[in-house]
Amino acid sequence: MKYELFIGLRYLQARRQETFISLITVISVLGVMIGVMTLNVVMAVMTGFEETLRDRLLGINAHIALVKSGDSLRDYEKLLQQVIKEDGVVAATPTIYGQVMLTSGSRVSGVVVRGVDPNRVNSVVNLQSFVRQGSLVGLTTPQPVQVEDRTVFLPGIILGERLANQLGAFLGSPVQVVSPLGSPTAIGVIPKVRRFAVTGILRTGMSEIDSTLVLMSLADAQKFFELEGAVTNIEIRIKDVNRSREVADQIQRHFGFPYFAEDWTRLWPNLFSALKLEKTVYFLVLLLMVLIGAFNIISTLVMVVMEKKKDIAILRSMGATQKSIRKIFLLKGCIIGVVGTTLGVVLGLLVCALISEYGFQLPDGVFLISTVPVRIYVSNFVLVACTSFAVCLLASIYPARQAAKLDPVEIIRYE
Repeated sequence: MKYELFIGLRYLQARRQETFISLITVISVLGVMIGVMTLNVVMAVMTGFEETLRDRLLGINAHIALVKSGDSLRDYEKLLQQVIKEDGVVAATPTIYGQVMLTSGSRVSGVVVRGVDPNRVNSVVNLQSFVRQGSLVGLTTPQPVQVEDRTVFLPGIILGERLANQLGAFLGSPVQVVSPLGSPTAIGVIPKVRRFAVTGILRTGMSEIDSTLVLMSLADAQKFFELEGAVTNIEIRIKDVNRSREVADQIQRHFGFPYFAEDWTRLWPNLFSALKLEKTVYFLVLLLMVLIGAFNIISTLVMVVMEKKKDIAILRSMGATQKSIRKIFLLKGCIIGVVGTTLGVVLGLLVCALISEYGFQLPDGVFLISTVPVRIYVSNFVLVACTSFAVCLLASIYPARQAAKLDPVEIIRYE
């Protein structure tokens, strides 16, 4: 062991005490540790928010949607064949979107209807994985329902979990779909009303979707919205989700106006931009906690230099160079940084594991997801550790240089 490292380790010990580390050094280590731990946990949670929201949104929504300005898509089967031939496209499915009111007894709620083809939709979005009760296949089979002491067969419909709770609906319940865009008559427009039977309950974990989304078969949606032989969207799945904007632009160039291809990043631009901005801001703010630990290191080393003036003078008189003196105090600062950073990383991993294991609940209606998500990436922890160590190293430079500049003759003369 080089004598610089040996002396640096000795200076970590408390003066005139048997404890391994002095109180001021412990405070410095704790400052770095808390800063690193907090930074790691926040980075893991913010990354978890971003990726969980993206995965869930892409689990329920397509990567790209092809629409026609001001009109529905006629001859959509022909369009589907053309879309599938595009480079990077894996699958495509026709879809109908519309807004209606849903009633059950005396309860009413505004919802978004999504008409899907149960045989093709799972090749684009894995809706079946979100159906907790029933299945998509039930949408295509009329369901027997007891209404006013008689059995009638009604087309199937799937409700979001929160929506079903709001309406008091359950599997087999009859519900009414009401559209204000009804048929004009001599006495005015009569709303269009049709009965459906609940054949499934959908739960995505995102309260906004679970409280407003309704699924019905494509054929029933075409009939209800009077779109025989047409759809409103063609939903597309691609190989690489990170190339969605590039592939969307490619499809847009192929079809041209009045068709528009919108990728998922354009459908939720504000949400993901806000998440990235918050992640950056949190990183910078919490980095200040590490800087506070760095200032503690500066004050610790300055105090050590003041206390060890005589030792420095003796070392210099024995032949130690200014470089060796600098190295002693740089090593002391680096040891504090390494210990604090290591403890911070370990505790950060432990806290992340606890959050992931016990799944802390989030308030309903405030966030799009119900529990705190955590995503641990080695690269994020390495980035935080390297940043922390670099800050601690920089904080050690000034006290080390001041120690090296001390004149041994002056110190010994006045001791």
